[in-house]
Amino acid sequence: MPRYLTAALYKFVSLPDYKELREPLLAFCESHNITGTLLLAEEGINGTIAGMEEDIRTVLEYLRTADIFKGRLADLEHKESWSDKKPFYRLKVRLKKEIVTLGVPEVKPSEMAGTYVKPEDWNALISDPDVILIDTRNDYEVGIGTFKGAINPKTHSFSELPFWVAQNPSLKEKPKVAMFCTGGIRCEKSTAYMRSLGYDEVYHLQGGILKYLETVPEEQSMWQGECFVFDERVSVGHGLKPGDYQFCRACRHPLSAEERQSPLFEQGISCPHCHGKVSEEKKRALAERQKQIELAQKRHQVHVGAKFKAKNKRTDTKG
Repeated sequence: MPRYLTAALYKFVSLPDYKELREPLLAFCESHNITGTLLLAEEGINGTIAGMEEDIRTVLEYLRTADIFKGRLADLEHKESWSDKKPFYRLKVRLKKEIVTLGVPEVKPSEMAGTYVKPEDWNALISDPDVILIDTRNDYEVGIGTFKGAINPKTHSFSELPFWVAQNPSLKEKPKVAMFCTGGIRCEKSTAYMRSLGYDEVYHLQGGILKYLETVPEEQSMWQGECFVFDERVSVGHGLKPGDYQFCRACRHPLSAEERQSPLFEQGISCPHCHGKVSEEKKRALAERQKQIELAQKRHQVHVGAKFKAKNKRTDTKG
């Protein structure tokens, strides 16, 4: 069985010609059988891609050295994980206004982000009584796991964070603010936002939760639960080992083993979070899709909806 390498990457850097970069980047990734999503904006690049190890490393080298990028991604960092199951089924290279949408265009993370804190130093920082700890992720992500003592803003999207901050002036009662997110990109932008509001001592976890789970031994960890990830692994734990959560194929909400035992859960059709909210027409379409997925699995084929090339021997046969 092939093993797939997943690379998560981002960099805030000025790319005024980002629209011209899309087509050559898309073509290069397609030529190396890459799947996943890459976002390009004037403020930088963000994405998660997967493929065979040789292909992923070739694409990362291309990003760092190709003439079209003019050396601006030479120090691009990435995080790696492995899986036996293909994490993505399609490739998308999209143009965006922001590589992570906060909705405050004057915030420039490349110029004013907070202070990086290495994973091995994070426990000491968040144990400081003068620190207020904020999870910058969305509510459903926090519900799977978070750091002990972290505040959950209960946002449904990252762009709601500025409103939450405005509604919580008590954040200024402590002299230090520490923020974290999955891979580092949201907290890098959120700390820049906090500094723009006049917060002086603002810190964020370098490499995000994923780097912390990879670096800090479980017996020393202050992380509780699992970490949601935006691919078919759904969640990971310490050592970045795949977790126990699965997606609801109707609403994409992550589901625990307990939720999958609910009478409201029907594989591929509904779950406790979306039951009763899906039209009968949509339910029939989902039921037909699930039927086709199960048939494809029995035939050892890629399921309906996946971008499939019949001659591609690297294509995973699991749905």
